Amino acid sequence: MYRHLSRFRLRRADLAGIPSSVAIGIGLLFLVGGMARAEEAPIFEARVSKVLDGDTFTLSGESRRIRVWGLDAPEWNHQGGSTATSTLRSLISGKHLRCAVLDVDRYGRLVAQCLLPNGRDIAAEMIRSGAATEYCRYSGGYYGTC
Repeated sequence: MYRHLSRFRLRRADLAGIPSSVAIGIGLLFLVGGMARAEEAPIFEARVSKVLDGDTFTLSGESRRIRVWGLDAPEWNHQGGSTATSTLRSLISGKHLRCAVLDVDRYGRLVAQCLLPNGRDIAAEMIRSGAATEYCRYSGGYYGTC
C-alpha cells in the first residue's frame, strides 16, 4: 500500500484548514520528531470534489488543495496539460480516495499519496497512461521510471 519514506516538514501554520482528525495526526507526528513512513502518515478518506490540473485536486470537506506525491504533470497551459488534466479527471472525479499526507509544499498544498477505491495508486496510473511522468526528484524512483 503506502511504502514511501518521507520526512515531514510541517509548521503549525501548515495545519490550518485541514480536518481536525488529520490535523491531530499531523500534529502528533510533528511533536514526536517528524520522521515517518507513509504507513504511519496521517491517512484520510474523502470524495474528490474538483480536479484542478494533472496533479492537483480538492476533496470534499478539505479547503486545501491536494498535490499528488511522486507525479509530474504538465501545467494546464503547457503542451500536454489538458491531456493530463482530463486523464486525472476521468480517473478520480467523484471517487472516494484514501490519501496519506506526506508533506506540505511551498504553495501550502498537502502532498499526498492517494489510492483509488480498488487500491490502485493514482500516480502509478497517471504514469502508466503516459499523461504524466514520475517526479524523480521527490519520489526517489518509487514508481520505477527514473
